[in-house]
Amino acid sequence: MGNIVAIVGRPNVGKSTLFNRLTGQRHAIVDEISGVTRDRIYGKSHWNGAEFSIVDTGGFAINSEDQFEQAIREQVLIAIEEADILLFLVDVSTGITDYDEAVAEIIRKSGKKAFVVVNKVDTHERIPESSYFYALGVDQLYPVSAINGSGTGDLLDALVEALPNKTDLSEEEEDLPKFAIVGRPNAGKSSIINAFIGVDRNIVTPISGTTRDSIHTRYNKFGHDFLLVDTAGIRKKNKVHENLEFYSVMRAVRAIENSDVCILLVDATRGFEGQDQKIFNLIERNRKGVVVVVNKWDLIEKDTHTTKHFEAEIREKTAPYVDYPIIFTSALTKQRIFKVLEDAVAVYENKKMRISTSQLNDYMLPVIEHNPPPAHKGKYIKIKFITQLPSTTPSFAFFCNLPQYVKDPYKRFLENKIRKKWNLTGVPVNIFLRKK
Repeated sequence: MGNIVAIVGRPNVGKSTLFNRLTGQRHAIVDEISGVTRDRIYGKSHWNGAEFSIVDTGGFAINSEDQFEQAIREQVLIAIEEADILLFLVDVSTGITDYDEAVAEIIRKSGKKAFVVVNKVDTHERIPESSYFYALGVDQLYPVSAINGSGTGDLLDALVEALPNKTDLSEEEEDLPKFAIVGRPNAGKSSIINAFIGVDRNIVTPISGTTRDSIHTRYNKFGHDFLLVDTAGIRKKNKVHENLEFYSVMRAVRAIENSDVCILLVDATRGFEGQDQKIFNLIERNRKGVVVVVNKWDLIEKDTHTTKHFEAEIREKTAPYVDYPIIFTSALTKQRIFKVLEDAVAVYENKKMRISTSQLNDYMLPVIEHNPPPAHKGKYIKIKFITQLPSTTPSFAFFCNLPQYVKDPYKRFLENKIRKKWNLTGVPVNIFLRKK
């Protein structure tokens, strides 16, 4: 099951630097000026076979009249509420500040498992200085240097050991495919589940955030048997205000991680906006199957080209990943809603597809011979063998003499050729080049 780890702390202690270090990428902007991180950033981290999501939060400030700092403070409170584990980052060079004590008090009241991470311990001489933070009332500290990586291995070892192995479902249900309904608030997620099952199982109102928690509904009709997960909503509206979009993404992270296929609901009256694209990117990053459903299609004025233009706009915004179903529905009139379930089941089956090594080599080697990888500095790349890896999403290893010289455009070429031959619609495909 998925886990969420949130990095919290006062401004300018190095949260974004640690986020970049733990995810192995540079998604978060880093600057010496405090308050650079305003929007929440999400990433994946892998350590010792465990995988979890990391949320980079803004710096927590108190008694500030700055509207951005107030919004950041509210978002940090939401992150603390939603996360499974907290990394409380402090700065060894400044010692304990009033802000640090305020954050520590909030964490204590939350009851969440938290690690106190003392950052900017760049030299061995600074390690003894980190012990000063035991005054926060903690049993263990983790001195690290986010900028050069020292100490992060010990932190990750302890973090992975503490990850909860959550399961809210019975053993029978745990084996069923899980289809998560995700999307912006008020896109009609609960309405479409009620339309699927023919019962008002979930509360539906025009108010954004009616659904408080993830709700599992077993669907066992017409030869199908799976779990539908209705997600996202505002649990405590007085804490959210304009941060409703952030909250919906926090809930979507957990739902996406714990699903097999994600049904991304888009409000036709608003179009495919930035928030929809952000959730789509989360689905792709988590390597889950996806079906895009444009709801409230009955409210749109249409001509013969409306559907085609709408679909083209969505695929353009998610390029280069464009091989997934898009369905135009109305939960109110039940137009094409069962097509959604049929496509979700088909995507789930595509996700489980196994292609034999002989079939892969018989088809792909002639294709590669006809369109070989571009030479690099006079060195020719020869791919000799292909096999599918044993993973939860279709992954293919291409063995060659110089894998380091094969660039992303050629990997996309290989992926497209595989998709053309085998039906992998709605499923992300991993292409790996390995040394033979």
